[in-house]
Amino acid sequence: MARIKTLIRTLLFLGIGVGLLWLTFRNQDFSTVWHKMAAADPFWIGICILCSVAALISRSMRWIQLTEPMGYRPRLSSTYHALMFGYLANMALPRLGEVSRCGALSKSDQIPFQNLIGTVIVERALDVLVLAGCILLTAVLEFDRLGHFLIEKLYLPLSEKAGSGTLLFLAAAGIIGAIAVLAAFRMSNPPAFVQKIRTLGAGVLTGLKSVLQVRRKGLFLFHTLFIWLMYYGMSYCCFLALPETRQLGASAALFIMVLGGIGMSAPVQGGIGVYHTLVAQGLLLYGLAETDGIVYATLSHTVSTLLLIVLSIPSMLLLFFSIKSKPSTTA
Repeated sequence: MARIKTLIRTLLFLGIGVGLLWLTFRNQDFSTVWHKMAAADPFWIGICILCSVAALISRSMRWIQLTEPMGYRPRLSSTYHALMFGYLANMALPRLGEVSRCGALSKSDQIPFQNLIGTVIVERALDVLVLAGCILLTAVLEFDRLGHFLIEKLYLPLSEKAGSGTLLFLAAAGIIGAIAVLAAFRMSNPPAFVQKIRTLGAGVLTGLKSVLQVRRKGLFLFHTLFIWLMYYGMSYCCFLALPETRQLGASAALFIMVLGGIGMSAPVQGGIGVYHTLVAQGLLLYGLAETDGIVYATLSHTVSTLLLIVLSIPSMLLLFFSIKSKPSTTA
């Protein structure tokens, strides 16, 4: 039954992603999109690829640091290949990558699987914190542009259709709902969904506390920031690769990186559809034509996806032969 639910959920989200992709491209001339993508500067595409590889290596090195407090130190090649295998698994089934890479590293370097799961929780928590910080920074740097967009595209259309009384009612309902949720969290016997949230939150906090035990904390912080700096570099280099986006500034690249990060976090294979929609719509705020926004979104997503596939397949094969050559029991 659990497998059927997982399959249904996966197909549902994939359908949503494909639907968004169709909505994005339905009025586009594919030959125009292709020719604009083909005109991208290969130099900046190459720099974008180097940024991606650097982020992957840095993430692999940071994973080693998370295993050290548990008394293990896997090889860099092992953490890198396991990480790439996880990315490949995520393309087939969202959220499978975290389990897959932990299983691969557990078998290749004899580290308890449950311990590795804890390190992945820490990684995900750190990624969420950094992404949240980027969102706040974007809100500060692009306050006027985003504020105008929210007023023009969301508030005014809703107020015209629903009326101010309805909006006030919705705002009051939201406040009351928030108070009710907070009250539920303070109950001695809260509802089941609150207990699950509490348990999840406790697990994340426990994982974050384990960061304090990491050796060479300065290096760990460097890797955490460097990974996202490389993500930003990928976003900006794709700007420079296309004539239509070359004039956009550094803050625009940060905004698009945030939207792309949210899109790739969606439970859809490779963020397909969700990434294209968010990034393409985000670029409309900077005066780009819809086609040019779609070209950028498609180019950046395609480069990233193809690179991961090209790097992941050799890692999967190397992991397979490495694990197969190991004895079934250890001394």
